[in-house]
Amino acid sequence: MKESLFGDLSVIGMRGCEDFTAQVDAYLKEWRHYDSETTYVVNSECPRFGSGEAKGSIHQSLRGNDVYIICDVFNHGVKYKMYGQTVPMSPDDHFQDLKRVIGAIGGKARRISVIMPMLYEGRQHKRTSRESLDCALALQELVNMGVTNLITFDAHDPRVQNAIPLHGFEDVRSAYQMIKAMLKTYPDIEIDPDKTMIISPDEGGMGKCMYYSSVMGIDLGMFYKRRDYSVIVNGKNPIVAHEYLGRDVKDKDVIIVDDMISSGDSVIDVAKQLKEKGAKRIFVFATFGLFCNGLDNLDKAYEDGVIDKIFTTNLVYRMPELLEREWYKEVNMCKYVAYIIDTLNHDRTISHLLDQSKKIHAILDKFKANK
Repeated sequence: MKESLFGDLSVIGMRGCEDFTAQVDAYLKEWRHYDSETTYVVNSECPRFGSGEAKGSIHQSLRGNDVYIICDVFNHGVKYKMYGQTVPMSPDDHFQDLKRVIGAIGGKARRISVIMPMLYEGRQHKRTSRESLDCALALQELVNMGVTNLITFDAHDPRVQNAIPLHGFEDVRSAYQMIKAMLKTYPDIEIDPDKTMIISPDEGGMGKCMYYSSVMGIDLGMFYKRRDYSVIVNGKNPIVAHEYLGRDVKDKDVIIVDDMISSGDSVIDVAKQLKEKGAKRIFVFATFGLFCNGLDNLDKAYEDGVIDKIFTTNLVYRMPELLEREWYKEVNMCKYVAYIIDTLNHDRTISHLLDQSKKIHAILDKFKANK
């Protein structure tokens, strides 16, 4: 008997997500035994006028469908024309286009789920004095437009979901894929408390690092940031110093875990201090690699032997030149996203996909048995 679906599956890839969406579509077609000419991807677009204004267009009916919209709001590689100038799309531009596409659906879909790997305004998740609370407002805006579920990865602070308590919010980990990529890239690494450590670059990332430490069975250390709260530079208080708390890292391989790399300066500073303390090799796990200030500082850190490898996912835009760097390793998440879509479309729980501990233990046991 054919398994019932919540609704006919439709996948929309926003601008800049075409390649990622195509890979997700390929997995879905393979699992459902569809021919190569069939696609779940919806023909949609957001054309722009010369003034920079835009509109969302859907070129097929989505009435009664189960729609999944994949949106990378941090893809600055997408550009458009405004008053004759070529302008890179900002997160605000991408978010507006997402709302335009939802508006074009016009409430006809049975269910709309948004897959936004890096949460829009996720770093503005809490309020200090007279500030806007952008992430919470964005979530409320989406659910008011008819979005039922929002799926994100390694949220900066998942507590922001409290802004939409009656709607679905899934914070998905990328730990299993990160560990798997590292074991494949460095088969000589020893996952042992005396040989390897997990390091959190700040107090905010301790939750993620505690998870890695627990499932891998190795020790955890952390840095805390001393900031100068008397000044604001680029929208934040500058870091004066990173102070280390934890066990000795001498002669150990160290894995620095963070949700994102922005400029890269913080992770380089942390890595330098670990090297000064005698760390052997330094690997970085960052779900999102933005590299806002370019790659020169990380090139130098690699040449100086400060960092051995940086692992980031393909959930957000990667500059073409990044893929050519020896110190960089991409972690492909397309199959995982396809699993999530396929499971939700069958209206089944994704708890087994969100809890990666068993899979991590299995791959570590297999890795140790083969050494």
